[in-house]
Amino acid sequence: MFKSDGLFGKLEDAARKDSRSPAPAAGQTPPAPRAPYGEPAKQEAAAARGDGKGSKLIVGPDIKLKGAEITDCDTLVVEGRVEASMDSRVIQIAQQGVFSGTVGIDVAEIHGRFEGELTARKTLVIHATGKVSGKIRYGKLHIEEGGEVSGDVASLSGDAARKNQMAPAKVSGVA
Repeated sequence: MFKSDGLFGKLEDAARKDSRSPAPAAGQTPPAPRAPYGEPAKQEAAAARGDGKGSKLIVGPDIKLKGAEITDCDTLVVEGRVEASMDSRVIQIAQQGVFSGTVGIDVAEIHGRFEGELTARKTLVIHATGKVSGKIRYGKLHIEEGGEVSGDVASLSGDAARKNQMAPAKVSGVA
């Protein structure tokens, strides 16, 4: 049998002692929580911006989600394969991930593949391993060296300007 301070007891006690901190004095704010050991600084910065808030759907590796309409999801993380339509805030496609379908999104971050119709209202980021094809519209576009984009590609501001140029001119009365 194990003793109460056996294999894990001493480690847990040490961890509890390290995690205890004195309560802040009246009128003082407590120190900000630190990121867990090994967590990248990038995630800590994202949490500070509030990116971690809201609803999040993660489609893990080897998972296939087909024929869905994804709604009320702030962040979709694709590590497997998704065939769907969605209108949301953020999509992140991992290096092994594939998304096929129609997306209206604020920010798209592509490490894997996207095929279909993508509208990134604010920013589209295609990383070195990312491949995007289809009808693509974006507010701002960032492509790392090695990233690929193909198809009908246009900025949202350029798309709106093009529509204004193509609109027939109104003619007022001719004398």
